[in-house]
Amino acid sequence: MRGIAVNIVKKVSSVFIGALLMCLSVQAHAEQKETLGEWDVHYMVVNTPFLTPEVAASYGIVRSKYNALVNISVLNKDSGEAQRVSVTGNATNLLGSKKQLTFKKVEDGDAIYYLAVLPFRDQETYRFEVTAQRAAEKQTLKFKQKMYVD
Repeated sequence: MRGIAVNIVKKVSSVFIGALLMCLSVQAHAEQKETLGEWDVHYMVVNTPFLTPEVAASYGIVRSKYNALVNISVLNKDSGEAQRVSVTGNATNLLGSKKQLTFKKVEDGDAIYYLAVLPFRDQETYRFEVTAQRAAEKQTLKFKQKMYVD
């Protein structure tokens, strides 16, 4: 009986995380996507207080008004299927200070997200360079975003 309860909790957590990440994408105001080679790369950067304490704790994310969550997902541009890739990246502010992004893979059913935390200061602008690689295929996403403390 206990095993069934644990499976139900895991399923509910999985559905909750998927719904939360979808809500966060609405918070980003518009779809942010680039087609790179055979992939559609979706990305967003949001403040970590949008995460519930439970979700943040389960993924080792420190909630702070000075932390942002970088969320990357890589899909096959034809089939829409989530891709298992290696994701690396960095963020550089306008003064040239570079911060390495350490991505953690999160699998939620058929969805795969790559998450990294970025500490920032209010109204700091970052240039992001994120590389997705699988075997010989390697694509680099570049974008810029100004960060605000909520």
